[in-house]
Amino acid sequence: MGLIVAGGAACARTQPNAAPAPATSATSATAAATPAPEAVAAPATYEGLGADSVLAARVAEFAPPPVDPAVAEPISAMLDVASAEGGVVTEDGKRMFFNWRITGVSQVWRQDGPLAYPIQLTGGRGATTIRALSPDGSFLVVARDFDGQENPGLYLLAPTGGPMTKLFHKPGVQAFLDFVSDDGRYIYYRTNEARRDAFALHRFDRQTGATDAVLTEPGLWAVQDYRGDEVLLEKTIGNTHNEIWRLNLRDKSMLPVLGQDATSEWTVRFGAAAGQYLVLTDHESEFTRLWAYHAGQPRRRLSPDVRFDVSSFSIDHLRKRVYYVTNEAGFSRLAMLDAATLRPMRVPALPAHENAWGGGTTRNGRFSAFSYDGARSPAATVIHDWRTGKSVAWRTPSLPEVNADALVAPTLESYPARDGTPIPMFVYRPATCAKGDGTPCPVVVHFHGGPESQTRAGFSAFAQVFARAGFILVQPNVRGSTGYGKAWLDADNGARRLAVVTDIEDCARYLRTAWRQGGVAPKLGVYGSSYGGFSTMFAMTYFAGSYDAGVASVGISNWQTFLKNTAPYRRALRISEYGDPVKDEVALRELSPITHATKLRAPLLLLQGVNDPRVPVGEALQFYDAVRAAGQPGAEVALILFADEGHGAGKKDNQVISLAHTLAFFKRHLQ
Repeated sequence: MGLIVAGGAACARTQPNAAPAPATSATSATAAATPAPEAVAAPATYEGLGADSVLAARVAEFAPPPVDPAVAEPISAMLDVASAEGGVVTEDGKRMFFNWRITGVSQVWRQDGPLAYPIQLTGGRGATTIRALSPDGSFLVVARDFDGQENPGLYLLAPTGGPMTKLFHKPGVQAFLDFVSDDGRYIYYRTNEARRDAFALHRFDRQTGATDAVLTEPGLWAVQDYRGDEVLLEKTIGNTHNEIWRLNLRDKSMLPVLGQDATSEWTVRFGAAAGQYLVLTDHESEFTRLWAYHAGQPRRRLSPDVRFDVSSFSIDHLRKRVYYVTNEAGFSRLAMLDAATLRPMRVPALPAHENAWGGGTTRNGRFSAFSYDGARSPAATVIHDWRTGKSVAWRTPSLPEVNADALVAPTLESYPARDGTPIPMFVYRPATCAKGDGTPCPVVVHFHGGPESQTRAGFSAFAQVFARAGFILVQPNVRGSTGYGKAWLDADNGARRLAVVTDIEDCARYLRTAWRQGGVAPKLGVYGSSYGGFSTMFAMTYFAGSYDAGVASVGISNWQTFLKNTAPYRRALRISEYGDPVKDEVALRELSPITHATKLRAPLLLLQGVNDPRVPVGEALQFYDAVRAAGQPGAEVALILFADEGHGAGKKDNQVISLAHTLAFFKRHLQ
């Protein structure tokens, strides 16, 4: 949902000369956080990330002020409009295990039949998610992370619940499940315990309790697929560049498969035939396609040759059916293939929907889960029984006190960039703003993160919150987004970002002109998280005057300090996208919002956290200090820190607080 989060690294360990007075409501947060310019100390650089990199006193100084209940209540109600989609079904089709956030934090639940009352299996403040069900259904492997630190540990959980057994969980170390062997004896997982910038593959023996190393060669390794003793490994080289290797578990020998001589992205699975690979890549064309690679045979394209990406695919354990999803201008379309013949298969009938995905199948191949949603309907899941040909709904979405017909459906539109390129955008218009007469409704432009991400169609409680509050929400997919081909995706890599970052300003130019009513231009706000947070800060500084107010969540303010302090395992990957600190030094300086902090002339709210391993909290603190030190007229800046979150609010209470302050801020400055 692109909500607010808690962050990582901190500002310098110095106290400001004057602390702001405590705020008493969401609307007073900005004023309370802005002291007189002459009381501000000069900004300083920071080092590190996480809670240890910032003084507790400074975290407390920027703790979230109380929110206005009148603002918070409708947000909380809308966030209750949700669903627990997907799940893992037992091979007899009688039980399902799934994740649900109904308690405010993701936990594991069990359901003993379609529409049966769910039973909660895990609890507490740690977000807990299912990673696998053992082949015989005797145990689950789950991951648990605390306060958004993104250092998950792995645990074993009985299907009946009870205390969990720790497999691996250490402070500051990441652990990810790769797979459980077919006999259930071995659990393969990877960690960055030895090196924070690399992952090693380990094997845990449930019979003996021993753990041994499988692969320790430095690299960002992960398992893509396995069959018997053969494992397909990916080695991530760059943001959209990886290699595929084949590992023999018996003798630990490795052979190169794909990507060693091409800077492309590859997702590979073993096919049904011996020596066959199913390959998802954009190496062969402008758009990502699904292919069959077979030794001694020509490569065979399996997905249509259209101007859409195949966004994902899977093959079941028995290698009988292939499922893939195409990304058609932000809408998800599901298709299937017979794995033996590679010919199209009919997808089981689903209720009316706008988007469909899924295909998670039991090991015996009998049951598959398919999910679907729409702009006015949260995601729902059906389980299809291939033996009987019947599909059964296990759960229904929750829409408490909400009339689904009153929810706002987006329209797919576009605006012209200054070079004439049409930039696609999804637009949510409340019914009160759709008439086009009188004073124009205020507009909030929401730039997504990544930037190699994409705003997609489908249900969004986040979008509905803004629409209900009387804002038109605009969600552009600027150049650098996924889903529009390689040229679009790579248009903003490194220093090339300077040529297309103008998409941010061009959106505002278009809206102020094309959406005028009675000669009056609409008030414009800008919002974003992560890279979208950078976009917001850049919009408010480099493109000062384009937007009337901004809210930046976990935004990057200085590319050099960000690349220096972000988590080691991410640094090399982000350099390939954002630019090299040495070769691209000039461009990175020009693209850093902090370089242009003195240009800020309109209100800006910063939301950041304390545990974020991606965008350190120091990015927000140093920018806040720089703006206060500049003391420019109209440069009203506020900062809120969340001490118990990471890169995205995981707890519902914090989501409500974040959105309440965001809406109150925009209402104050735009309505």
